[in-house]
Amino acid sequence: MASSTAEARAFFVFGDSLVDNGNNNYLATTARADSPPYGIDYPTGQPTGRFSNGLNIPDLISEEIGSEPTLPYLSPELDGEKLLIGANFASAGIGVLNDTGVQFANILRMPRQLEYFREYKERVSSLVGEEEMDRLVKGGLVLIVLGGNDFVNNYYLVPYSLRSLRYSLPDYVRLVISEYKKILMQIYDLGGRRVLVTGAGPLGCVPAELAQRGNNGQCSAKLTEAAGLYDPQLTEMLKQLNSELGADIFVAVNTNLMNTNFISNPQAFGFVTSTEACCGQGPNNGLGLCNRFSNLCPDRSLYAFWDPFHPTERAGRFIVQQMMIGSRKYMSPMNLSTIMALDSRI
Repeated sequence: MASSTAEARAFFVFGDSLVDNGNNNYLATTARADSPPYGIDYPTGQPTGRFSNGLNIPDLISEEIGSEPTLPYLSPELDGEKLLIGANFASAGIGVLNDTGVQFANILRMPRQLEYFREYKERVSSLVGEEEMDRLVKGGLVLIVLGGNDFVNNYYLVPYSLRSLRYSLPDYVRLVISEYKKILMQIYDLGGRRVLVTGAGPLGCVPAELAQRGNNGQCSAKLTEAAGLYDPQLTEMLKQLNSELGADIFVAVNTNLMNTNFISNPQAFGFVTSTEACCGQGPNNGLGLCNRFSNLCPDRSLYAFWDPFHPTERAGRFIVQQMMIGSRKYMSPMNLSTIMALDSRI
C-alpha cells in the first residue's frame, strides 16, 4: 500500500452501472442502487449507490493500486485533498450513444461526464497549481466501462427499437465503435495516458437475459452475437489508436473472457451458480430490480451475480485479479501489474 494519498496514483472512472459508485444517488433517476439490500456486505452494511452487495470493480482496483476508493464526482465530500485521489464520474444507465438509457431520464451521459472531468481539472488546478494538476492527471489511471447498455438498453430494449429498425447489427456495432473512438480521444486530449477499456462482457448470459431471452437455460443468442461482433472490433480500434498515438495508451480489457471463466464453470471458482442472481425475482432471480421485496441468497460469496446484471463483490475480485496479472488474451497489450511496474520507473 502507498504510504500517503499524495504518493498513490490518481484514479479516474467513467462509464455505467458496473462502475457507478453513487453519482446517481444525487440525480432524479430510476437507475439507482440506494436502498437495501444493496451494500449488505459493504463495510458500513449500507447501500452506497454501488450496484453490488459490497465493493465494486473500481474499489477493488483502488485496493490493488494502493489508493483510497474514489468518491462519486457529485458527492459533497469530494473536496480539498480528497480531489487528489481522483474521481468517479460513472452513471448507471448510460452508453456510448446519447440515446441509450433515455428511459432513466436524468443520468450523466458521456458528454456530461467529460464536462465534469474538465471541471475537476480546474478544481485541482486551483488547489495545487496547473503544473501539478497536469502531472496528477497524466500520471493517473483511467477506467472506462461502456457499451453493454447500447445493446441491452437501446438496440434490444424493445423488439422493434428505433435503432434496430434503422441499423443492421453489424452496422450498429460499427456506429457504436466509431462514437466510442471519439470519446476515447477526448479522454486522451484531457490528459488520460493509461486508459483501461473494457469489452461488452457476457451480455447474453447475465440472469436478466437468461430470464427474458434465454432458451432452456442457454444464453441469449442475439446478445451473445452482439458482444461477439463488438469486442474484437473494440480491441482492433484501441490497437489502431495506440499506433496513431505512438504509445500504449489504451488497454483492451477482455471482460467477456474473464466472466466466461466462472460463468461456464462456476464450481471451479467456488460458486454454486452463475445463472441465478442472488437478489431478484422470477426465473433466475433475473426479473425486475433488486429491492427489499426480492429473494435474497444468504451467502453472496456462492453467487457469481448479485442482481440480474451485476457481479457480486467476490466475482469482481476474480475480474480485477485478471486485470492485474492476466495474460495478453485478457489484457492487451499489457496487464495492470506491468503498467504499474513500468510507470513506477518514470
